[in-house]
Amino acid sequence: MKWFLYNVLFSIAYMAMMPHFLLRMKRRGGYRARMGDRFGRYPEEIVKAISAMESPVWIHAVSVGEVQVAGQLMRAMREVSPNVRFVFSTTSSTGWKVALKEVGEGDVLMYNPLDFMPCVRRALDLVKPRAVILTETEIWPNFIRMVTKRGIPIFLANARISDRSSRRYPKLKWFFGEIFARFTKIWTQSELDRRRLIEAGARDESIAVTGSFKFDVARRNPAKESELGEWIGAKGLVIVGGSTWPGEDAFMLRAYREVLKVSPEATLVLAPRHFEKADQVEANIAAAGFGCIRRSRGESVADAKGPSVFLCDTTGEMMGLWGLADIAFVGKSLFEHGSQNMIEPCLCGAATLVGPNTENFRPVMSDLLDGGALLQLPDEAALTKEIVALALDASRRKALGAKATAAVKRRKGVVGRVASELCERLSLSLH
Repeated sequence: MKWFLYNVLFSIAYMAMMPHFLLRMKRRGGYRARMGDRFGRYPEEIVKAISAMESPVWIHAVSVGEVQVAGQLMRAMREVSPNVRFVFSTTSSTGWKVALKEVGEGDVLMYNPLDFMPCVRRALDLVKPRAVILTETEIWPNFIRMVTKRGIPIFLANARISDRSSRRYPKLKWFFGEIFARFTKIWTQSELDRRRLIEAGARDESIAVTGSFKFDVARRNPAKESELGEWIGAKGLVIVGGSTWPGEDAFMLRAYREVLKVSPEATLVLAPRHFEKADQVEANIAAAGFGCIRRSRGESVADAKGPSVFLCDTTGEMMGLWGLADIAFVGKSLFEHGSQNMIEPCLCGAATLVGPNTENFRPVMSDLLDGGALLQLPDEAALTKEIVALALDASRRKALGAKATAAVKRRKGVVGRVASELCERLSLSLH
């Protein structure tokens, strides 16, 4: 009965969300490509490629951050077992663009099927995976149930349970308890995540606390740093507002105006999380009285006419930008809840600041704050004051950046250990 109820409610919810999906297709472009994948109907070339694979591992990641986690895990598994092949599925068009860089020769990239039983059945009939690996918070009940009914081991890597979900799952344990109990093995980011999973119904003996995979995922990109360095042509202090959400770009512009009073040659670079909002960010830049040098239009420092702000609205640039930053503000942490990835600017040695809302990176924040690696401030006024103070104190900026880099490097190595365990459990050939 509960499965009938779930499928009815999922169908209703999906239909209700359809206008949102259609709008996102229009805004992002490319989102509707390969729409058949979502119904378990794949292009002929994909069917042929998967059919030629021998017992691939199916790995799924929803969007950019999770895709990078999955990519790192795949690389680590290949180091242990070079012949392993992957079917990599993702959910978003932005995730797809990043995943294109993560799949290896002999792997196949596709969109994951919707969590309707016929769609999942068609996908599983085609892939016939040796195992399934989900990342972070990907809990699709029909998919998980149908995988395990076929005797296929299923793993959850870099698992975390948000504060919101931790309140919801125990109340729905009558339903989700069975789902969480089906996982062969779960690797969690923290002890708190382990406890929350057990409260939701996962088996205690199936869970291991590893720390966050994202410390391993973060890697500097010197080539991109050089390319973007030429783009902005900075002569002084560089401030980067990365993965910003609505309202945060306007905050950064206000803070930048204060910085210019003490550091007139400072440069501000804004990189909004969602590129479809770049037009609004550009409008905010103009309203603040600055010119806008927009990456997607091929503009550069040579096109500057008076004081200008750089707007980076192209994919795959963040690690290059963090590598240039003297001061970094990590978005979705001031006016929105959750935060974006603060490990990357820390690795690059930027003096890194976040707002009060960092729930999505709770264990990471605990590690970084313990190491004195970044600064968390309660509101816009405090953030602005700290940005100006750092702009005035180069030695303090460098000391904070050095602590940040050291804190990240101390926590690397998790992915390799999990990859070795996976290969052993799946009896994949070793070196």
